[in-house]
Amino acid sequence: MLKEIAIRNFAIIDDLELTFSEGFNAFTGETGAGKSIILDAVSMVLGGKSDPTFVRDGSERAVVEAVFSCGDSMEIIQEILHREELLDDADFENLMMTREIRAEGRSIARINGHNVSLSVMHEIGEYLVDIHGQSEHLSLLNPRKHIHLLDRFASNQDLLKTYREKLKELQSVQHHLKLLRVDEEESLRQKDMLTFQINEIESAKISENEEDDLKKERDRLGNIENLNKYVRQSLQYLDGSNPEIPGIIDLLGLLTKSFENLVKNDGDIQMVSDSVFSISDQVNEVFDFLQRYQETLEFNPHRLEQIEDRLMIINGLKRKYGGNIPNVLNFAAKAQEKLSHLENSEEEIANLEDQEKRFINELSLLACKLSENRMSSARKMSHDIEIELGDLRMTNAKFHVSMTTRADENGLFNASGQPLAYNENGFDDVEFLIAPNLGEGLKPLAKIASGGETSRLMLALKNSLASADAIPTLIFDEIDQGIGGRVGSVVGEKIWNISQTHQVLCITHLPQLAAFFDVHFHVSKEVFDGRTRTIVQKMDRNSSIHEMASLLGSDTEENLLAAEAMLKDAQSRKLKEK
Repeated sequence: MLKEIAIRNFAIIDDLELTFSEGFNAFTGETGAGKSIILDAVSMVLGGKSDPTFVRDGSERAVVEAVFSCGDSMEIIQEILHREELLDDADFENLMMTREIRAEGRSIARINGHNVSLSVMHEIGEYLVDIHGQSEHLSLLNPRKHIHLLDRFASNQDLLKTYREKLKELQSVQHHLKLLRVDEEESLRQKDMLTFQINEIESAKISENEEDDLKKERDRLGNIENLNKYVRQSLQYLDGSNPEIPGIIDLLGLLTKSFENLVKNDGDIQMVSDSVFSISDQVNEVFDFLQRYQETLEFNPHRLEQIEDRLMIINGLKRKYGGNIPNVLNFAAKAQEKLSHLENSEEEIANLEDQEKRFINELSLLACKLSENRMSSARKMSHDIEIELGDLRMTNAKFHVSMTTRADENGLFNASGQPLAYNENGFDDVEFLIAPNLGEGLKPLAKIASGGETSRLMLALKNSLASADAIPTLIFDEIDQGIGGRVGSVVGEKIWNISQTHQVLCITHLPQLAAFFDVHFHVSKEVFDGRTRTIVQKMDRNSSIHEMASLLGSDTEENLLAAEAMLKDAQSRKLKEK
């Protein structure tokens, strides 16, 4: 509900703070006093259009701040705030909405101190207040919302929740299917490409270290002459085949014999003697290795050509598949995985298609149940609203809830097995139709004429749907337009009935309607310091009697008695209803 509002420098309002109550808050006052301006301020703070002309002359900006308790709309408002990353405290009790309009035209919207877009403020505002009358803020004239009101009337909330959860599962399966159902030619092209890539890599039979080994071998073959030269030289040093240089092996042989003799004479040098013998053995092993190595040092131009060809193949694979051999091998593994996935996709598609059929069948049953509930509730709703219209002197008015469907070969199935288009609400399209006068055909609610009939219809709808409407605050702006005093008391009683489940703010010129107030505000204007400003006073019973007498024409004794009688009559009818 709307708990408080503060309005500063807005049109002829300089500084106004109001605290509202639960129940029926009635506003009366002379035309032009500022009642509709207060409503404009409320509309602004709910995300309505701004206009720099709203800024009071001589001021830089106009500010409207409103404090709400969210009631049954708390959960969905928390979802919106969470989505917009504005939820500082999940357990907040009040919601503060602020709108600031600068004289140069700039507008700023804030929720709980956070700057927000106007669209977010408007989205949240739709769950807080519903304004009926001269404003465009008419939820009942929005056909898209009719199905939600009918579902509340039919108590379909739990069934809808189950339906929507199942719908998400179906949409997930269908999304997966869409990804798998690639064009047949594209699928074949991918298979051919992957097969070619895999065969190209596998036929090369490359190994991770092969490139390094080939490069080493290529370098060795390219230096074969130098290798032969240095091997011959090393062998000469070892075996003494060069007459000018004694061989290392022969010299070590002499050295070992000398150490044999030393050991015979002094056993303490045995360890050193062992080292000499070990060195001699190692040198002989080096000699044997060099002889074997020399036998491999044969220039082979055919082998060098083979190595270059092999390296060319490896470099080609590296350029195409990843820059190095590990990446090439990894590419082949992933390509094989993709190929297997494509080859197995037919089986996966078949499994998903089975799931899709199962979900469609389950959703079809849920949608049929939703439609059945709506159908029976639509009849009751139409009957209830026609009774309300009769009370409001529209005895011949007819009301009808239109439920239609659209054929769709890919849709859900109704009870007759016909496939129908569907969405998050099932397969029904709902719209309210009205024939205000006898002999007129039913027409969409959004297209009926304005005036007294519209006001009474809005009231009849709201009274019938009060229990189904989750919006906590309803504002009726001169709903008495085109309504005489005889109907005024009926309208007042019905508005008071609505106020038992909703907070109601009602601007009216009818004393018969205002008499049902729980709280009465009088709106007037005065000239102060050369400027006109709006004043709002909370009335006591005596003040209310004088105000209603004024609404009857003048503050005469006769009108005062009539006003007091109205209050007593209203009080009696309210007690009777309780």
